[in-house]
Amino acid sequence: MKVLACYNIKGGVGKTAATVNLAHDSARQGARTLIWDLDPQGASSFYFRVKPKVKGGFKRLLMRKGRPENAIRGTDYEGLDLIPADFSARHMDITFDRTRKPTRKLKRLIKRLAKEYDVLFLDCAPSIGVGSEALFDVVDALIVPTIPTTLSVNTLRQLKKHLKGRRGRAPLVLPFFSMVDGRKAMHRKICKHPEDLAYEPLRARIPYASTVEKMGVHRAPVWAFAAGSKPAKAYARLGKEIREELE
Repeated sequence: MKVLACYNIKGGVGKTAATVNLAHDSARQGARTLIWDLDPQGASSFYFRVKPKVKGGFKRLLMRKGRPENAIRGTDYEGLDLIPADFSARHMDITFDRTRKPTRKLKRLIKRLAKEYDVLFLDCAPSIGVGSEALFDVVDALIVPTIPTTLSVNTLRQLKKHLKGRRGRAPLVLPFFSMVDGRKAMHRKICKHPEDLAYEPLRARIPYASTVEKMGVHRAPVWAFAAGSKPAKAYARLGKEIREELE
């Protein structure tokens, strides 16, 4: 099973939209796909009309007595399931800090999920801490939405510096331009010179569009209500690129 985390230290860059649309695209391609909503805000859960609640909370799910399969909920889309958010995940760093060998426990949990799924997407909260460190050790790749602005690009540099300086396994980092507005000079400039980024970005670019914002109205992936739109096609291209990189 491939484990992919939609992650960024910075918030508001399109992580949840990427998680939802990439996971939906993965299921459309025939892969048995699972989303784990690790953000206490529960946006991925909201989009799939699933109540953001896990019996016993995040801590119980992580411990040996927790059974992840009991937390899984189906969605309206074939081949796509969800472990919903739980507000207790706001204490993720504390939970990992107080847990003996948290990475081992996380690997055990993921191993159980691997029996039923081909791909696991983690919708991560914007942070960097003990919880993030444990995730870095278990994921195959970090999918990093990056708005073409100075602050967002600088955050990508911070991530690279941090990953380079830490011990343990370094995941593959796959950034892509998100919320691209061609009317803005800075967006055009940064997209034109991607070689200035800390990592080479994927070619697919997600446009800034009201269609993506309407996901909250329809409570569905873009493809479900606007399959012919530019964002839907862009997420499909992004998913294809990610699969190629993983191969």
